[in-house]
Amino acid sequence: MGNSGFVVSLLVLFTFSLLRSVCGDTELTALLEVKASLDPENKLLKSWTVNGDPCGGSFEGIGCNEQRRVANLSLQGKGLSGKLSPALSGLKSLSALYLHYNNLSGEIPKEIANLIQLTDLYLDVNNLSGSIPPEIGHMTSLQVLQLCCNQLTGNLPTRMGSLKGLSVLTLQHNRLTGEIPTSLGNLEMLSRLDLSFNSFSGPIPQSLALNPHLEVLNIQNNSLYGIVPAGLKRLNGGFQCQNNPGLCGVGFASLRNCTPFDNAQINQPFRSHLNKTVTIDIPDSTNYPAQCNQRNCSKSSKLRKVLIVVGVVTITITLAVAGFFTLFRYRRQKQKIGSTAESSEDQLSTDLAKEFNGNGTGASPLLSLEYIHGWDPSGHGLNGSGIYQEQLNNFRFNLEEIESATQCFSEVNLLGRSNFSCVYKGILREGSVVAIRSISVTSCKSDEAEFVKGLNLLNSIRHENVVRLRGFCCSRGRGECFLIYDFIPKGKLSKYLDVDVETGNAYVLDWPTRVSIILGIAKGIAYIHGSEGSKPAIVHRNISVEKILLDQQFNPLIADCGLHKLLADDVVFSALKTSAAMGYLAPEYVTTGQFTEKSDVFAFGVIVLQILSGKLVLSSSMRVASESGTFENFIDKNLEGNFAESEAAMLGKIAIACTQELPENRPTMVEVIEELTIGAAAPVMASFLFPLLMHQGDETR
Repeated sequence: MGNSGFVVSLLVLFTFSLLRSVCGDTELTALLEVKASLDPENKLLKSWTVNGDPCGGSFEGIGCNEQRRVANLSLQGKGLSGKLSPALSGLKSLSALYLHYNNLSGEIPKEIANLIQLTDLYLDVNNLSGSIPPEIGHMTSLQVLQLCCNQLTGNLPTRMGSLKGLSVLTLQHNRLTGEIPTSLGNLEMLSRLDLSFNSFSGPIPQSLALNPHLEVLNIQNNSLYGIVPAGLKRLNGGFQCQNNPGLCGVGFASLRNCTPFDNAQINQPFRSHLNKTVTIDIPDSTNYPAQCNQRNCSKSSKLRKVLIVVGVVTITITLAVAGFFTLFRYRRQKQKIGSTAESSEDQLSTDLAKEFNGNGTGASPLLSLEYIHGWDPSGHGLNGSGIYQEQLNNFRFNLEEIESATQCFSEVNLLGRSNFSCVYKGILREGSVVAIRSISVTSCKSDEAEFVKGLNLLNSIRHENVVRLRGFCCSRGRGECFLIYDFIPKGKLSKYLDVDVETGNAYVLDWPTRVSIILGIAKGIAYIHGSEGSKPAIVHRNISVEKILLDQQFNPLIADCGLHKLLADDVVFSALKTSAAMGYLAPEYVTTGQFTEKSDVFAFGVIVLQILSGKLVLSSSMRVASESGTFENFIDKNLEGNFAESEAAMLGKIAIACTQELPENRPTMVEVIEELTIGAAAPVMASFLFPLLMHQGDETR
């Protein structure tokens, strides 16, 4: 028995290993077919190799479950330009498929419906065409289906009403037609439905208004008509129906009032002002006489017919006149919005915030959806701070705008990363380029009022030498806050120091530019210190060459002014380690633990020495050389002697004064600017007066 049991165990183990090997080979084969279709030129998915292990960590964008089966395929924003392969159906354990923000073309293969465990399907912001496969209605595990911003055509399949677990369906910015299926009302878990910027026609199904979980219904820019169900009023701002002239309703600010014709809802086709044939349903409560024989109809029946005909003609004429004026009223708005709909690139949006589960298994990352604007680090929401919320509304962004601007936080747009934030380059819908800093909720102040007050302070900063905050966006679902700044093209001042001209690609700042940068930094610091008296004074705390950005004309702008007002104390203190290591931290901080305007002045003095010497790391010999005026041992040798000694002496003197050990011995920034202005004017006057005096001397002779 012992031997036979051992043999049986070996057979079971062998069979299990064989099955796992077969399954692994099957998935690898499917993945290689998917790769060939998504990346036909093999430029972006080179890590997917025939000898590789999809669950070994080497396959880019692949996450596996505990059974070493592919469960997550995340390739959003990778620049893929191929097509969707039917081979995707071979990934039987796939629960999440993220292919949004690429340039995929072709149709959605019907075989995708075989992914019965799929909960999240993101195919938005591509160039997909054709119709939506009706087979998708069999994917009963789907929770999120995003197909927006493509070129999809045809009707919305009625089978979509079978997706009982679906909570989000976004189809905006396509070319879909036909009526909105009443079966969508069967989606009891549906919280967000976006059908905007399509060509849907017909009425809004009453069943949608009865959906208890629906929070957002966006149907703007379609050709819908009829009476809007009163139940949708509960959505308030979540219901958007602009630019559907055929719609009417009571209690909706964006809708026209219904006419007698709308209320009658006569079941007769008519030619609307949109030049489309419309059929309106007969209400169940309307009573009509039974049909009669032509010879035996009573006079009352004939009279009733005549009255009905006259009524229909009268109502039709009235509607035609009303339609003319309605068309005239909406024409410009239609043209304006319609023109934007024709270019999906100007309207890219994913509309979703996702929160990853972080268990490393690659299972569905969608735990919660967040479509509100409020920030809630303390769990109380912005509703309790209405006064602050009102102040912030003017520069608030929503998450879809941030995702659109950064191409869903694509790595190609990543500018930098620190221990508490990431910075992305982004392009807003109106075309301006921005820098977007994402900060984890755990790094932000937990007190909401304090956090919002800090945002208001940052928003009030306006100066030509300070980076401007354009707006903010906070999402509980992602657990992040985003700060949107103007993008400064030349980057950090630090990259123009310690340059090696022998490399051939280094840019050496000339002398006038260095002097101009120093003066601009001084003006920016003086401004945040309250020199113009327009706002509360701010102590920067962390000024360095990393925080000085240069625009296209090499004008300096100070970054992160007031950022400490938003960050938790431990995050602020951790950032000081780098500042101290680079020599920016004023000596008195060690004993007092306090930041003052004079501590910013100290950091400014260090920056002046760095700009003059062209070095990031300063030595004591450089300070001595600056004090003694021995420029050959101090001024950047990359200048090759092309600098003004009088200006160098003046700037060295200012730097030494600003870095005095005792704060009371340091000048204020206003005094620094006065000295810089006078010192900068002296060489200019000399260059102007010297030729003039020489000319006068010639005349005397």
